[in-house]
Amino acid sequence: MSFWEKIYLPAVLNGMRITFSHLFRKKATIRYPETKREFAEIYRGQHVLKRDEEGRERCTACGLCAVACPAEAIIMVADERKPGEENLYREEKYASVYEINMLRCIFCGLCEEACPKEAIFLTKKIVASDYERDGFIYGKDKLLEPLDPEKRIDISKRETKEVLEFKKDKSKKHNQ
Repeated sequence: MSFWEKIYLPAVLNGMRITFSHLFRKKATIRYPETKREFAEIYRGQHVLKRDEEGRERCTACGLCAVACPAEAIIMVADERKPGEENLYREEKYASVYEINMLRCIFCGLCEEACPKEAIFLTKKIVASDYERDGFIYGKDKLLEPLDPEKRIDISKRETKEVLEFKKDKSKKHNQ
């Protein structure tokens, strides 16, 4: 080894060159909460129970979402629609209790794939964190979309081209 290599001066200078070159590069991180990260349109966040065009609940309590859930996070109780409730529920049967345990949910999206009535979707909204476990059982009060059509959540970007073409065909019973 030469004298300069023995005192590590070339290694120190090379390290300083690398450090200074990193100072002028674009930052890899974002400065949250001042800057929010953009999410893809297919990001799977908080669930929403959709309503139809008339404001009625789409869920018919068939239980396919609960069966498809690998984490067993969905619990529902079916009930029969009573006379006078035709404007609230779409079918004869509805979910009187619909709960998702967000601590168990793995946000896989299998519940929305299994739903034949397109009643449940995952939105771009982030599930809030907390120190208490009690608030992570989301019932219909947190999941159901508002009645006001202007406040409804647009899920059309999550639907594939084939699904949108299928929905245009009004001869299918599902689309009526």
